[in-house]
Amino acid sequence: MFCGSSTGTSPAFTDAAAAVARELVGAGLEIVYGGNARGLMGALADAAMEAGGSVTGVLPTALFEVEMPHRGLTHLVEVGSMHERKQRMYDLADGFVGLPGGLGTLEEVAEIATWSQLGVHDKPIVLLDLDGFWSPLLGWLDRAVDAGFIRAANRSIIASVARPVEVVPALRAYRHRRRRAVLTEAET
Repeated sequence: MFCGSSTGTSPAFTDAAAAVARELVGAGLEIVYGGNARGLMGALADAAMEAGGSVTGVLPTALFEVEMPHRGLTHLVEVGSMHERKQRMYDLADGFVGLPGGLGTLEEVAEIATWSQLGVHDKPIVLLDLDGFWSPLLGWLDRAVDAGFIRAANRSIIASVARPVEVVPALRAYRHRRRRAVLTEAET
């Protein structure tokens, strides 16, 4: 799970984070996220644990003073850096869901999508486009395809849904061809 360490300006964001957590737990899925007790991260973890789910948080030591580590998780993994955090989350996850968030969330979604494009993994990536939150990014992806910067086949790397109840079906329906990282002259 990638999501904000703040709650944002709308209670709908917090409600959606909790709803997604309940949907995932109800489907028998475990949650791996950034380990924060605040913001959408905290709402997600709290709702998942209240629903009886397993939640693993991954947090760099340096962020223990900036972000409040969630001490009630099933597992809290302490790592040395943000790079290690992303690698550990990737290693533990079978798929990725992006909820509303800021630059960190955007960066995590972009990196995991890039890894898929390069053939590093073939795990599902689904954005919860709550109230059009991700619509500008989704539009940019479409524009990048039209402009020849993203192959049309790679546009399907990132799926999107509008409601929390659609997240699990989207994860299960995800299909993407695993391929090697082969750059053509036009892409270099």
